[in-house]
Amino acid sequence: MSNANDTIKQERFEYGMEVLSRIDGEAGERVVDSLADISPELGHQIAAWAFGDMYARPELAPRDRQLVTLGMLTALGGCEPQLEVHINAALNVGLTPTEITEALLHAAVYCGIPKSLNATFVAKKVFGERGLLPVPATDTLDRAVMTN
Repeated sequence: MSNANDTIKQERFEYGMEVLSRIDGEAGERVVDSLADISPELGHQIAAWAFGDMYARPELAPRDRQLVTLGMLTALGGCEPQLEVHINAALNVGLTPTEITEALLHAAVYCGIPKSLNATFVAKKVFGERGLLPVPATDTLDRAVMTN
């Protein structure tokens, strides 16, 4: 019986790693790899459960899942290493730097400016590494859409 369970566990891990690689790329793979000598089961759960089961669900598009993830990590605070991975992932799944910075700005309303600042500085680091700075400014004075 354990052989069949081991096979299922390995298949779930491999599928989760495929999903993780598509979304997070090498950064996500490094997270799982970094757990091998301290908590391989946590690495397994990240791949098999978080990505294989949750991220693979069809009800939300990958870009929408990343927006939710960015908001949650910003609200939690103290998650800057995970934000770095997921800001890269957000870019990988098609979000633009402007959309990401707007989401982090919006988070300030609900979780405070300090947490929004911390997340924005992580985004600045990621965008700089990817040659995406400066992020185009949006016209904050154009409120015609909101008043009509």
